[in-house]
Amino acid sequence: MLSPKLLRTISETSYALLVLLLGVATGLSCTALLSQAVRTSPTQNWRKNFNALVIGASYIVVLAASLLICVKRRVAVRLKLQRISKTHKTLGQGDLPKSVHRYITQEYYRACLVSYESLPKEIVHEGWGRPGSPYAGQRFRRVLLDTISEIDALARTVIPLQPQMKPHARMLHHFRFIAPLLPQDEDKISPLLYYDTAIQIARISERELTEEEYLVGMRAAEDIIRSLELCRPDRSDASSTQLNDLSGEYS
Repeated sequence: MLSPKLLRTISETSYALLVLLLGVATGLSCTALLSQAVRTSPTQNWRKNFNALVIGASYIVVLAASLLICVKRRVAVRLKLQRISKTHKTLGQGDLPKSVHRYITQEYYRACLVSYESLPKEIVHEGWGRPGSPYAGQRFRRVLLDTISEIDALARTVIPLQPQMKPHARMLHHFRFIAPLLPQDEDKISPLLYYDTAIQIARISERELTEEEYLVGMRAAEDIIRSLELCRPDRSDASSTQLNDLSGEYS
């Protein structure tokens, strides 16, 4: 793929060569016609040679007309470019001919309609959020696995001696030290168990996660993060300070 600068250089060089070739061809044809006019004249010289005068005048008129057309076109293009506003301006209906404005409006409406009709509707791809749902465009496996690093970083603020994460470690084993800090549901099951199950499916299962499995895993991750946020040392210090202030007021 040629660069724009190289293409411009090639274009300008080709144009210059074309003009030079036309100039040489025109000069040679003019010279040939003038020499023929001299040879065919009765006196065979330039004096009182009407044919040579007509030929020379014709070439001079053509040259002047060509230069005039080129200059006129260049001036017209420059004047039109100067009328274009250099600042951003929204074109209104009065700035364009009615036919042009109507054509642009129709094409804009057509493009909007095509874009809207091209949106996927009622299409479900395994492991991805359904269009129109809160999870549209999310890949369940990737989003769920990304929560591991977030929970691990938060767990280290609560327990600085938290072991280093191993690539294939079970969540139940890796986060065993924060398990006592987590609440349990009515079945006495910790959110860490739900989270570990969802992570295992995301890691080793050949099939993609379903939306239900993704929601279970994300709810468990949110419960873990919420519990760890409440146990952060800075938050605990703030809570103890507030309790001391309250006890001082009521003592």
